[in-house]
Amino acid sequence: MSEQDLHPESSESEARRRRMEEELIDSYDEELEMEVDDRILTADGSLDDEARAFRKTYFRELFRLQGELVKLQDWVVSTGHRLVVLFEGRDAAGKGGAIKRITQRLNPRVCRVAALPAPNNRERTQWYFQRYAAHLPAGGEIVLFDRSWYNRAGVERVMGFCTDDEYEEFFRSVPEFEKMLVRSGIQIVKYWFSITDQEQEVRFQSRIEDPLKQWKLSPMDLESRRRWELYTQAKEVMLQRSHIPEAPWWVVQAVDKKRARLNCIQHLLNQVPYHEVEHTAVHLPQREHHEDYLRQPVPTSMIVPELY
Repeated sequence: MSEQDLHPESSESEARRRRMEEELIDSYDEELEMEVDDRILTADGSLDDEARAFRKTYFRELFRLQGELVKLQDWVVSTGHRLVVLFEGRDAAGKGGAIKRITQRLNPRVCRVAALPAPNNRERTQWYFQRYAAHLPAGGEIVLFDRSWYNRAGVERVMGFCTDDEYEEFFRSVPEFEKMLVRSGIQIVKYWFSITDQEQEVRFQSRIEDPLKQWKLSPMDLESRRRWELYTQAKEVMLQRSHIPEAPWWVVQAVDKKRARLNCIQHLLNQVPYHEVEHTAVHLPQREHHEDYLRQPVPTSMIVPELY
């Protein structure tokens, strides 16, 4: 019998510890993540040869895809294209991590994220789509919605924040709303990030145990965990009733965060007919020097202490 067979509880505990370490590391920026991976996961033998090889592939492909995203951005600016990308999924499905990797190398004036809070009293009396429409892109812009108007089909439905009539009106309106946007020249790409019950539990537990990530866990998240099956039903109805040719849904298998990011970015790039835009050569001008210029000293009291 193997050591694992003799001590199954110890083996499970060790696997859980390593899984928590992976979840923690995954939230860091790539540059720091690579260093931490080397120090923690490689040094203690946590990564086997296959995992170590994929880790190298992940960073290589991520940087390559981010380079393509820069080309996409340049093309969007050059052509005046308008692109909207919706990211939906359960809490802790990895939407934010994917959005972060997409925007990481892009100009925030071109590609911005819309993550709207719960509607205020005034917004609740508006046309439902009104507050989302205010964030739609102008020519030469990309907007990534970290959750979107599909809140009504998900959290609002499950938590009882909308009436049955409002819910049905949403599904009557949303296909027409999106068709109208597409007719006006706005491209819409919709992603659902899919994870398992077990994976969400691990990610929630990681947020509970990591003080740097506890802010991500809201009372609403905890309640959504309890209502897993209701969310599943709501998601199934949403995909069925709002999957239209003009703006179809795409499901990202997101249990493995790194693979999900690569797959999502590559798929997004494939949805846009971009090409590399030629740029005029950039030349740094010579700095001007004036004999009468005297640089004024900065008072010591204004200097930030150099502790590092």
